[in-house]
Amino acid sequence: MAASILKTSINTKSPEFEKNTRRMIDLLTQIKNEEEEIRQGGGAKAVESQHKKGRLTARERIAKLIDPGSQFFELGVYAAYEMYEEWGGASAAGTITGLARVCGRTFMLIANDATVKAGAFFPMTAKKVIRAQNIAIDNHIPTIYLVDSAGIFLPLQEDVFPDTDDFGRVFRNNAVMSAMGIPQLAAIMGMCVAGGAYLPVMCDHILMTEGSGLFLAGPALVQAAIGQKTPAEDLGGAKMHAQISGTVDFREPDDDACIARIRALADKMGAANPAPFSHVASNSRSIPRRRFTEFFQAIRRSNTICVRLSRASWMPASSKNIGRSTARRCCVAMRASAAGPWVLSPIRKSMCKSMCRRWRVARIRSARNLAA
Repeated sequence: MAASILKTSINTKSPEFEKNTRRMIDLLTQIKNEEEEIRQGGGAKAVESQHKKGRLTARERIAKLIDPGSQFFELGVYAAYEMYEEWGGASAAGTITGLARVCGRTFMLIANDATVKAGAFFPMTAKKVIRAQNIAIDNHIPTIYLVDSAGIFLPLQEDVFPDTDDFGRVFRNNAVMSAMGIPQLAAIMGMCVAGGAYLPVMCDHILMTEGSGLFLAGPALVQAAIGQKTPAEDLGGAKMHAQISGTVDFREPDDDACIARIRALADKMGAANPAPFSHVASNSRSIPRRRFTEFFQAIRRSNTICVRLSRASWMPASSKNIGRSTARRCCVAMRASAAGPWVLSPIRKSMCKSMCRRWRVARIRSARNLAA
C-alpha cells in the first residue's frame, strides 16, 4: 500500500511555492469575477426594464423553478465570450443552459436571457442550444425551455441558418427528442417572434403567460407588409392562442403561476427510466419461501390429476374428457402465475382445491363400487 503513494519534493514553505499559490488564487478570483460579470446579462438597466414589464429575468426564473436547496449546474457560461463586441457583446450567448433538479428529477434547462438583445439568437446562441439538446438526447434527459426571445439577431442572420450545427438543427433536435420519447416542456414568458416561435410549438406541453406574444411576424412587420394595424394580443397573444388557435395548453397570469404549473407538470411525469445497471442489492429474497413452495405444490397436484384421469379405467370416456379438460385448465392457470408475482390468486387456489377434492371423492366412490 505504501508503494502506491507518490512522494513529493515540494517545499510548501518555500517563497516560490507561496508565490505560485498567490498567483493561482489571483487567477481563480479573476475567473470568478468574470463569471459573475457574465451572469449580470445585459446589465442593471436591462434587468430593471424586464422587471417593469412584470417579468422575471432568466436566472430568477431558474432559481424559482428548481428544487429548493438544490444547485443549478450551468453549462457554457463562457459561450460567446468577448465575441460580437461591435454589437455590444452577448453575455453567455444570450441564453442560459444547465442541469437542475425539478421535483426530484434531473432536467436540462434552456432559458433565453431577454436582458441580452431581447433574447435574440446569435450564431453562438444556436450552437449553445444545440449542445444542450445533444446532451439531453445522449442521456435521455427531459428538457424545459423558458422562451423569451426576439428571434434571430437580424444583422447576423446570414451566419445563423446555413450549417448543420446552426439554427435549423434546433428544430430537428426537437423532432428527434419527441421520437425518442424525451419529454419537452416550453413556457413562453415574453416575446416569441420569428424563428424563435418554432421551438415551443414542437414541444409536448406549451405554457404561455399574459402579455407574451407568439407570432412569426409582429404587428409592425404586418403593417409594413400589408398595411393592416393589428394589436399584438389579437395577432399572437396568450388569449388568442388559448381560445382560438389552440396552440398553447396552459394560459397563466404571470411568471410565478407559470413556474408553478411547470413544476406540477414535471411532478406528474413519473420516475425516470432505470439505469442499465445498479449497485443496489436485489430484493428477490424478501419473498417468503412459503409462497414458492405453495406455487410448485399446486402445479404438481394439477399435473398428477391430469395423469390419473387419463389412466382411470372406472370412468366413462365422456367423463374422462371433461375431467382432463378441467384439470388441464387448472394446470394452465397455475403455471400462468409464474409470469406475474409468485403468489397464487384466490381463484387459482380454489380451482386447485376443488380439483383435488373431486379427485378424492371419485376415488372413494370407485373403491365402494369395486367392493360391492
